[in-house]
Amino acid sequence: MGADEKFSNKADELKGRAKEALGDATDNEQWQAEGRAERAKADIKQAGEKVKDAFRSDK
Repeated sequence: MGADEKFSNKADELKGRAKEALGDATDNEQWQAEGRAERAKADIKQAGEKVKDAFRSDK
């Protein structure tokens, strides 16, 4: 996994966490849901990259 991809995925995760926290603070259900969705998307990307890395390191 390239450093740029790691940074981008982590930034997406943090953005989702911030949006979810803002939704919690303001009681905005839409922002809460969007934040959870963005975090989940980032988590899936990170997991996919880890799988790729595992196959690359076996060679």
